[in-house]
Amino acid sequence: MIYFCTSKVKISIKKHKRVSMIYPRTFEEKIGMADVRRLLKGFCLSSMGTQRVDEMAFTADAETLRRQHRQLGEFAHIIEEEDGFPDSGFYDLRPTLQRLRIEGTYIEVDEMSQLRRALETLAMIISFLGRTDDDDPDSSQRRYPALAEMMSAAVAFPAIVSRIEAILDKFGHVKDTASPDLARIRRELAQTEGSVGRMLNSILRAAQAQGTVSADITPTMRDGRLVIPVAPAMKRKIRGIVHDESATGKTVFIEPQEVVEANNRIRELEADERREIIRILQAFSAELRPHVPAMSESFERLADIEFVRAKAMLARDMNAMTTTQPEIAATPLVDWTLARHPLLERSLSRHGKRIVPLEVELTRRKRILLISGPNAGGKSVCLKTVGLLQYMLQCGLAPTFGERSRMGVFEHIMIDIGDEQSIEDELSTYSSHLLNMKQMMRRADPSTLLLIDEFGGGTEPQIGGAIAEAVLRRFVRQGAFGIITTHYQNLKLFAEQTDGVVNGAMLYDRHQMTALFQLQIGQAGSSFAVEIARKIGIPEDVIADATELVGRDYVDADKWLQDIVRDRRYWEQKRQAIHQRERQMEQTIERYESEMSELQSQRRDIMRKAREEANDLIRQANARIERTIREIKEAEAEREQTRIARQQLEEFQTSLETPEAGADDDAIARKMEKIRRRQERKLRSAKANNDNGDSPSDSHKANSGHDTSDAVPLSTGSWVRIKGQSSVGRLEHIDGKRATVVFGMMRTMVDSSRLVAALPPKDDERPAATSYLTRQTQNLMRQKSLDFRQEIDVRGMRGEEALNAVTHFIDDATQVGVARVRILHGTGTGALRQLIRQYLNTVPSVASARDEHVQFGGAGITVVELR
Repeated sequence: MIYFCTSKVKISIKKHKRVSMIYPRTFEEKIGMADVRRLLKGFCLSSMGTQRVDEMAFTADAETLRRQHRQLGEFAHIIEEEDGFPDSGFYDLRPTLQRLRIEGTYIEVDEMSQLRRALETLAMIISFLGRTDDDDPDSSQRRYPALAEMMSAAVAFPAIVSRIEAILDKFGHVKDTASPDLARIRRELAQTEGSVGRMLNSILRAAQAQGTVSADITPTMRDGRLVIPVAPAMKRKIRGIVHDESATGKTVFIEPQEVVEANNRIRELEADERREIIRILQAFSAELRPHVPAMSESFERLADIEFVRAKAMLARDMNAMTTTQPEIAATPLVDWTLARHPLLERSLSRHGKRIVPLEVELTRRKRILLISGPNAGGKSVCLKTVGLLQYMLQCGLAPTFGERSRMGVFEHIMIDIGDEQSIEDELSTYSSHLLNMKQMMRRADPSTLLLIDEFGGGTEPQIGGAIAEAVLRRFVRQGAFGIITTHYQNLKLFAEQTDGVVNGAMLYDRHQMTALFQLQIGQAGSSFAVEIARKIGIPEDVIADATELVGRDYVDADKWLQDIVRDRRYWEQKRQAIHQRERQMEQTIERYESEMSELQSQRRDIMRKAREEANDLIRQANARIERTIREIKEAEAEREQTRIARQQLEEFQTSLETPEAGADDDAIARKMEKIRRRQERKLRSAKANNDNGDSPSDSHKANSGHDTSDAVPLSTGSWVRIKGQSSVGRLEHIDGKRATVVFGMMRTMVDSSRLVAALPPKDDERPAATSYLTRQTQNLMRQKSLDFRQEIDVRGMRGEEALNAVTHFIDDATQVGVARVRILHGTGTGALRQLIRQYLNTVPSVASARDEHVQFGGAGITVVELR
């Protein structure tokens, strides 16, 4: 039972076993639910769906809501992931089936065609929802169990479909073969119409030859009979019956006497055809009548599936939560994240704006949320958002909030928002608010959600605030839930001192003088009256007088409140940043562990392959040595010398086998474990410093004590090494984040943040320059130096293509150590020249870039000097 109540009218609509109250009667219009219903109807396919939308009602039964949301979630998955679900053939034939219950009635041809399509759609839906899980072919579990259960009472009626197909063709017309009599009648009718046409054409040609009618006249149809258009002056030239006259009177339509009898026969045959079709439809209706009750139930389920489809389409259009089934408690609860008003979001998106989501929480310990803040700061929007989303949830619609949200069920929802003044009822604004308060106090209980805007407004502030506080005390004693907006300081103080009531603030940027539309629970908000008045342009002397009238302490208290809100927001942002940093460190540790495990696996594979290759070499060497020994024996060499050579070979082979390799493996594993532990200590230290509020730079300095080389400043000519590597090189050039380092004969560019200072190697420990390069690399470098051309031509190339070619060209020139190169780009518009110069200015190895001498190409060639 649902009650929609006003001060004078109470309407009772029997819908559910539970007794629920929605107040006032205009509740849906006030929160925007009427607009949601209109949007939902736009996704319906037939009048069955729109009727279901009109019947959609608020329910407080948690199990019913869970079932409805399971059905909605499954259909949303069908829309997103599946193909083949029918979206046509949804015809509301329930009135037709209801009419067929009466003996003697029959179904019309167009209704029969719609029935065939509807039954085919019903059969496809039943088959679709009857499928089991593809991952487990032997499973009896339905892929969409909630929808399959909803359609369990539906029947497909394949025999009825076959019977209709025997009567109607694919265009919905009765077939000639529907009955023998109909085939005979239509055959005779076609023959008669053909003979009438021939006779009429013969008469018309004769009349045209005599000049009675013009040459362009053709037979036409009047009242179902074939006639000839004739001018009034010539109508006596043709014997027959005048059936009609044109609107202008310039043409009469004559049925020649020769075809009158034939036309009469056509009319008789057409009547016979209609009677035979009616007889066929009556016979079919008699066959259909026993199935009407079951078929009516099937069409009710078809209406249900259309309604669920419309809800799923609306959820997708609103970007509502459907992928995760909402957690619905049987008790009152509001614990929402990222809550968005769907209608406001649609309106803002049309103007290229984004909505600010809300975080709202109402629990048994914090039942009433008192929201304060500036005007136009979003208080009323927050109130309407909670009312609309809770009402949508309990109507079975998908709510627009985050997946981590939790929600409960309320028995009653009552709202007081807007101006309900009425001249006819002699109600002022304040009287209408008091009338709403009376209704709320009468029905409020622990399962009631109260939504009150501008609590206590509309009258003298002092007494209005006092009455509002007294009413609020009553709501607290009754255990009701609620969201209340206000500007009264006494209510903010009451919320701070009363269990079950919590303050909330709509945030406002005092420096930018703009609302942030963010709800902050736990702190009262400021009205920013002085700041807003100053922004609008109220004279300063007026503001000063107002400040003196209200008292400096009151204004200062409001400022202190603003400072508290600002500091709270600052520390909340700091806390979120710290949590984000912690998550990043955890992800980094996981990545390090994964990479270390992968490196260990790769190392084992490399060692195994190396040992296999060494064994292959040993076997080849053995074969060669054995062959040599055999040759020595054949040459009658000394036996003792041969034995010694064999023994040395065996010792060499033994030294290459697994024990020492295993020892090397253990040593490497111990080294990697030591590196891992050291990395973990660094991460724990960094995390501890962050928790203590230290900046990342302080943390780095604290950790740098483990490696004193990191603290030494880098400069040109310094000895450096890359972090994690042991090779030492000399820093040739450093420019911001990029540095050029020479390792032996190899010059490389690296990020300067990866370099650390290193001790210079001792002279006797310095490897020769060639030791940094393998012989193969030396050969490649020598060949590249010989093949390198100090000029590149990019004329005719697109900008991106030319820039890519120049990048590789400069890299090759730097690698082979060329001091000067030329880039031919042409003059043209100068765009390509400018693009190449911009890139060259960012390359550290480029000392300068200038135009070539006028005699050698001028601005069409860029000469690049390399360091």
